[in-house]
This record gives sequence, structure tokens and C-alpha cells, in this order.
Amino acid sequence: MTITIYHNPACGTSRNVLAMIRQSGVEPVVIEYLKNPPSREKLVSLLKAMGMTARQLLRQKGTPYDELGLSDPKWTEDQLIDFMISHPKLIERPIVEAPKGARLCRPAEKALEILPGA
Repeated sequence: MTITIYHNPACGTSRNVLAMIRQSGVEPVVIEYLKNPPSREKLVSLLKAMGMTARQLLRQKGTPYDELGLSDPKWTEDQLIDFMISHPKLIERPIVEAPKGARLCRPAEKALEILPGA
């Protein structure tokens, strides 16, 4: 069983989710997405698996969200995805991908929906 976490070690929620995965008995694939951002295709796939739009996955705090004017509804789904690829800080975290599905794990307890034994 493979579980992948798109992780930011500076984020407390991300660290908590990583600990929850390990407590479930699985050592996940850890992708520090700020250093190794997902490809466009992977990000689109994750959005579909989570049932989310790009706008729902945008992170505002500590990102260039305001300076890029991303609150403006003029931006299309594809344009927002392009911004997230260019500026990975815009991707909300952590995202966990498991055999039971994919989730944005905010709050951390959302991980329980897809972890083994859940």
C-alpha cells in the first residue's frame, strides 16, 4: 500500500498529518512540494481525486495570492493551476493520496478518512 503526502515540514498541520500516517503503520512517500512541485498533470489529477477546484486549493496566507490578484474571479481554472505550478506556495497543504482516495487534510483529522483501518 502506498500513501503519498505532499508535505511542507514548516507547517504544523502537515507535520501532524505525517505523524498520523506513520502511526497508522505506513511509511509514506514524502514529497516536499515546495522543492519538488507536482506536474500540471499530477495537480489536475489530485484536484479531480479530491473533488476540488483549483480556487478551493489556493492558499492565501504567506503566499503571493494578494500580489497576483488571485481573488479576482476573472482567473480560469487553467490559469489558477498555472499559478500554482509557478508558485507552489499557493498550493494548500497537506495533500494525502492513498488507496482509499485523496484529501486535503485541513484539518488534520481529514486524513483519518483515507488511512488504513479508518
